Amino acid sequence: MKFGPVQIGTYRDRHGRTKDSAVCTADACGWSITKPKGGRYMAAVYVLQPDGTRARKFAYGKTWAECDVKRRELLTKVDQGVPVPTRSARLSEWLPYWLENIVKPHCKRTTHAKYEVRVRLYLVPLLGSKRLESLSVGDVRRILVQLQEKTSAATAKESHRVLRTALTAAVREELVTRNAATSLEPPTVEDRELSPWTLQETLDFLAAGLKDPLFAAFVLAIALGFRRGEIVGLRWENVERVEGEAYEDGPRGKRRRQTLPLPGICVAALRWQRMKQMEMRVKAGDAWVETGYVFTTRSGRPIEPRNVYRSFTRVAKDAGLRVIRLHDARHGTATLLTAAGVLPRVVMEILGHSQIAVTMNVYAHVVQDTQREAIGHMDRLLRQRSGRP
Repeated sequence: MKFGPVQIGTYRDRHGRTKDSAVCTADACGWSITKPKGGRYMAAVYVLQPDGTRARKFAYGKTWAECDVKRRELLTKVDQGVPVPTRSARLSEWLPYWLENIVKPHCKRTTHAKYEVRVRLYLVPLLGSKRLESLSVGDVRRILVQLQEKTSAATAKESHRVLRTALTAAVREELVTRNAATSLEPPTVEDRELSPWTLQETLDFLAAGLKDPLFAAFVLAIALGFRRGEIVGLRWENVERVEGEAYEDGPRGKRRRQTLPLPGICVAALRWQRMKQMEMRVKAGDAWVETGYVFTTRSGRPIEPRNVYRSFTRVAKDAGLRVIRLHDARHGTATLLTAAGVLPRVVMEILGHSQIAVTMNVYAHVVQDTQREAIGHMDRLLRQRSGRP
């Protein structure tokens, strides 16, 4: 009998045995349900593989209805473009697919770039031949030990985090039922001792970098704690004339806006940057490409993020200062603000931390210094009131 594009009935196989069957007669469907005599119902559906090809996937059920439910579930994944491996994919197949189709569309470019490095240099070479379903806790522990011995604890910890995230996505896609990386504690990394510039060193740096083309970028990093990505991604449309400045720093397709009051030193630096950019636009003429970025090349294109740090390092060396990371200038911002008595919650908002614990943990040494000063003041006060020396 027929029902729509599906034909249901019986047939004889090449051995003469009678079988129940249901076959989709439309080429686009690509599925069938059969039942050998005395056996279970079997659905066969052409599904997408992680490498982009198609293969036939089988599902079984004791009843027609049970088998048909499983068939429909498979077809739903086909319609959604979700890969359903006919056999467990290897890590060398799943990890690149995860990067391209899950991480890249939904995360920041910097996140994708960091994940890609860990996958290419460490995870695929060490675990690429393993299949998702056969990956064990022992396998993960083994490669973490290797990474910690050959590279560093920090590299091992970050690689563990990337692998755990990738396997979580595999569980969510129902490619595996467990995540072999979740039960393992990541390697312990000693906290990096912060050594931001003192106030005098900061002033010396600003004086030395006054004529540098990226002087305004340095001011934003020091005065407001801007990250490198926030500096190169800043557009003129985000710089308001009154009350503050807003910048973008969110995943692709999303926008997180934060408004900050601009201190006078930032206003002056940005006005200087605007004038310098207008001069560059005139000199470039028809070669100028209008992108709207605050910091650009001589032709108007976005600057390379690494060049910001290169210029930052060069100015520090020329001034005879300790060479620190550009990110340490951000630490210096919090240090100066906290030492000046600014509440941690305000420091958190200025620096754009997602949690107050981040601010307190990273800059605990500044808080401790403030506590010592407060206790010393209390001690002097009590000694005065008690009349003791």
